[in-house]
Amino acid sequence: MERDSMEYDVVIVGGGPAGLSAAIRLKQLCIENGAEISVCVLEKGSEVGAHILSGAVLEPRALNELFSDWRDMGAPLNTPVADEKFMLLTDSSAVSIPTFLLPPAMHNKGNYIISLANFCRWLGEQAEGLGVEIYPGFAASEILYDDDGAVRGVATGDMGVSKSGEQGDMFQPGIELHAKYTFFAEGCRGHLGKMLMERFELRAGVEPQTYGIGLKELWEIDPDKHQEGLILHSAGWPLQNDTYGGSFLYHLENHQVSVGYVVGLDYSNPYLSPYEEFQRFKTHPKIRPYFENGRRVAYGARAINEGGLQSLPKLVFPGGVLVGCEAGTVNMPKIKGSHTAMKTGMLAAEAAFDALTGGNAPAELLAYAEAFEKSWVYDELKQARNVRPAFKWGLWAATLYTGIDQMLFRGRAPWTLSHAHADHESLKKAADCVPIDYPKPDGEITFDRLTNVSFSGTNHEEDQPVHLTLKDADVPINHNLANYDAPEQRYCPAGVYEIIPGDSNAGPRLQINAQNCVHCKTCDIKDPTQNIDWVTPQGGEGPNYPNM
Repeated sequence: MERDSMEYDVVIVGGGPAGLSAAIRLKQLCIENGAEISVCVLEKGSEVGAHILSGAVLEPRALNELFSDWRDMGAPLNTPVADEKFMLLTDSSAVSIPTFLLPPAMHNKGNYIISLANFCRWLGEQAEGLGVEIYPGFAASEILYDDDGAVRGVATGDMGVSKSGEQGDMFQPGIELHAKYTFFAEGCRGHLGKMLMERFELRAGVEPQTYGIGLKELWEIDPDKHQEGLILHSAGWPLQNDTYGGSFLYHLENHQVSVGYVVGLDYSNPYLSPYEEFQRFKTHPKIRPYFENGRRVAYGARAINEGGLQSLPKLVFPGGVLVGCEAGTVNMPKIKGSHTAMKTGMLAAEAAFDALTGGNAPAELLAYAEAFEKSWVYDELKQARNVRPAFKWGLWAATLYTGIDQMLFRGRAPWTLSHAHADHESLKKAADCVPIDYPKPDGEITFDRLTNVSFSGTNHEEDQPVHLTLKDADVPINHNLANYDAPEQRYCPAGVYEIIPGDSNAGPRLQINAQNCVHCKTCDIKDPTQNIDWVTPQGGEGPNYPNM
């Protein structure tokens, strides 16, 4: 069936901080220069913000540049950081680290505790007010190329296709969106971004990207225990010394607290469950009291780029660019990426505007890559580049090194550390590891995965092609189960992957509960043979995060 098409100057895939900032900046430049540029944003979530999850503490540097009067405009930055603490945890105690001993990047004076989902909703309103067309509920599932091989836009996925691949009664074909430039702002481990990196060899000559999984719950806590504006981070227990990770507690307004845990996906023990480590963390005697007599409001999970400067791909290619977490611009020592994502979107917008109004479109936007290398984002990432790879030496050695690198050298050491390997290469065989005995959830402070998934608002139509595809259906049992005791059962934070025991007639099999998927992308990253490929389900499906 022939698809309808729409023409734009710029199509932006993804309604997160990077994509929306790019759209806003393009329209601002149009107003400033009396120009006309058509801009469209595709968002796979049911609304802008539905798939956005972060801690989050926002550094307002990019926002100040985008909207100098954001305070008067009603931006939802309601909780300035008032106090911050850092603790090293053991199983029963905690050592508080004075903030003056922390690297400058970890200080948060002048920052704001926010809901990034609500912030993106606000950015979406500003973009629409400037004339940007935003289409939530439409997942870009295919990249379109012209006769010369350059990107010429994207197509949205077909709707109403059954699990068997047949067109149902409600079938609607996807729509093609053609553009002179396409910005890819899908976030961490973008489905289309993976294809672009392979087709255009954007990762040639750079370090492998490394990732973490971030798990988060939103709570309403006892007002007597709430300290609006407090941020608390920790490292150490419950993780072992050789596993990268840590926690956050952010006290928002209205007696709410965001609590989360990040586990580096380069961990080696296949028995480790990031979700169970998060639940166990909440039982620490210094942490549990915050949540007693409280109420969990929401839950979610999302992968995070951690590789830094040495893992950045080439940002430009014929017909398009990568912006924000699609490229991997998170500053790990700061534990922040929204401000850098916003700035990359703005830089790409400025380069595209100059090309479109100067008659140079659709030439490759090399000016964007050049501007990025001259920007404060590049400077930040260069200063931060040696922190994350140092953790291949373990928590204590890396902590010592980070102090030297960030406080003595101020991030200007005359060397650049390498990452040990890609995350999917790091698992040891199950036979060489000790299983981890995780406590059962108590239903008050700790919860089982499926119960928590019900607090993410996740929904998928069951009669559709499974969006968690296997390149080889035999690998989960013959390789993953045989060698690693099926780690997908544990690294997935939503109970998507389940080994069904065999009987006298058949052996065990992998069951994929795709309707549970919260779109975190962990399986796409951590599967040992890269056999799992996350593709887009129908538009509008997945989590529906409130205030996350």
